[in-house]
Amino acid sequence: MSKHGRILVAMSGGIDSSVAAVMLHEEGYEVVGMTMKTWDYASSGGTKKETGCCSLDSINDARNVAVSLGFPHYILDIRNEFGDAVIDYFTGEYIEGRTPNPCVMCNTHIKWDALLRRADKLDCEFIATGHYANIREENGRHIISKGADTWKDQSYVLWGVSQESLARTKLPLGHLTKATIREMATERGFMDLVNKSESYEICFVPDNDYRGFIKRRVEGLEERVKGGNFLDTDGKILGKHEGYPFYTIGQRKGLGIALGYPAFVTEIRKETNEVILGRDKDLERDGMVVGQLNLSKYASIDNPIETITKVRYKDAGTPATIWQEGNKIKAHFHEQVSGIAPGQAAVFYEGNDVVGGGWIMKSFKQDATSGIFMAEVDR
Repeated sequence: MSKHGRILVAMSGGIDSSVAAVMLHEEGYEVVGMTMKTWDYASSGGTKKETGCCSLDSINDARNVAVSLGFPHYILDIRNEFGDAVIDYFTGEYIEGRTPNPCVMCNTHIKWDALLRRADKLDCEFIATGHYANIREENGRHIISKGADTWKDQSYVLWGVSQESLARTKLPLGHLTKATIREMATERGFMDLVNKSESYEICFVPDNDYRGFIKRRVEGLEERVKGGNFLDTDGKILGKHEGYPFYTIGQRKGLGIALGYPAFVTEIRKETNEVILGRDKDLERDGMVVGQLNLSKYASIDNPIETITKVRYKDAGTPATIWQEGNKIKAHFHEQVSGIAPGQAAVFYEGNDVVGGGWIMKSFKQDATSGIFMAEVDR
């Protein structure tokens, strides 16, 4: 009989999830390893060798760790679930003129749900992952907080995990740094994991060519959208572009147009197939609306609170006052923020704690004298 019970560990084949499984095994849990097959890259028409958590090499690496420690390992094929939810979402957001965040969508709607369903079938009380973040219970809430390794912290991508799922989740790496994880793997003889390069690409776009992926995925899209206008912020036509879905807010490189000054995508207009270009100052906003909320620290936000708000994964965060209106949050930044992109996730922090998060719906500038929200921009 195990010391702590039975736990299902999501093992991608990388060093982080592998060490998480090792730690739980050594703590006395009865570990069951599971690697999720989310995507078959060959079906996307890409040219690069399959890498990352879906590759055969990664599956074998996860299995080797399980075999070496004597616990079972399973492969879970969720390609259909993943395709319906994540791939369709990914392509659909670009077609709507927004910038998607597939990792958050995958965690929120696919991986946790899939793991918990299999955990129930395997009589596992808990699930565990190799994310660098922490979970604690306080005042009846399960609160996500930042990991000890500030560079590797992954709390941003976990804002969408439900309270019910967090109650059954263990994150063994939250109090550790990446350097410590490497030392632990070295001490236990897992040198293949220590020397394995890490992938920071989207798992189903390992060549990083999201435009090519969308073109292959949506038949006839390129022909339908090609030839729209680049405009400046005053509405002057600057030239032709390849189609609005192939650009993102804040993009500077790969525009295919020279204006004599650094130009950035500041707005995308799906309805008219127009892409607005401006200077870096034209990207600045100090307000936004965030929808489809999931709150972690509080059940609701009844009064305005001060937070540090992140609008992208590697964003350091900006002080902001936020308040809830139904299933939306309005945020008033205390300084200008550049490149707020509709479709991306916004995550609100009190200290290290995740208050909650949601999807950015729009950003805007405010009246500096009255503080009234105005000049709203649906981009």
